[in-house]
Amino acid sequence: ASKLRARFQKGSRLHQPREFAAVLSARKVLRGDSFDLHMLATENAGAPRLGLIVPKRLARAANLRNAIKRQAREAFRLMIARCLPCDVVLRLKRPVSVAGNELRQQLRSWRGEIDRLLGRLPARGA
Repeated sequence: ASKLRARFQKGSRLHQPREFAAVLSARKVLRGDSFDLHMLATENAGAPRLGLIVPKRLARAANLRNAIKRQAREAFRLMIARCLPCDVVLRLKRPVSVAGNELRQQLRSWRGEIDRLLGRLPARGA
């Protein structure tokens, strides 16, 4: 039931380039095989916010970039309630290309990696 109430709203996103730059310059990074998760703790009591960097030079097809972003937003939406207030940027770090029938399997793999990275963020009450 709580998963249905958690929503990825406009306030849960990083919007301005200066917000992305602040997170990236904090130099706190969790590294995965295909993604890096940059984070910056915030002093305010607001909700965690997510920024996504999926460059066209690393994922040429628009549908692939969009699928990666959808997976990241959904994973973040599901864990937002348990995470301490912080700004995070998920960045694709290696080139990807997927044939049509391999996409589903690759998306599961990326989702697993994204879930593991987000699971390492500081939790409330920890």
